[in-house]
Amino acid sequence: MKKIIIASDHGAVDLKDKIISFLKAKNCVIKDMGVNSEDSVDYPDIAVNACREFNQGGYDFGILLCGTGIGMSLAANKIKGIRCALVHDLFTAEMAKAHNNANFLAFGGRVKYSVPVTGMIEKFMDTAFAGDRHQRRIAKIMEIENQC
Repeated sequence: MKKIIIASDHGAVDLKDKIISFLKAKNCVIKDMGVNSEDSVDYPDIAVNACREFNQGGYDFGILLCGTGIGMSLAANKIKGIRCALVHDLFTAEMAKAHNNANFLAFGGRVKYSVPVTGMIEKFMDTAFAGDRHQRRIAKIMEIENQC
């Protein structure tokens, strides 16, 4: 049973609700970090709260949502230990896991995707990390946090 953290700003509340329903149907345990209204909030605050909670441990991965997914992914990737992938189709969802071992996915509530977001999440969940040369590259990415 996967444990997943999810959070959105005001631009993706409907998408968050759809994703939560999908994941619950897959018997996932969900930690919903909000928000639950379309009242304007600042997405960096939401991303930081969700990533800090994730870094406390016990989660398989997280999902961050805003109007485009761009702002959430930018903010999340500033947090030590986070590798947040902004995916837009089945291929990027698969590679986010297989090659980058992402621990967060980002999506936009105002984006018109060619495939359902739930399909991309499912592809990510069904993909194994390839390891090998990709682990070496991820280690280099994570070392940047200690250098800059």
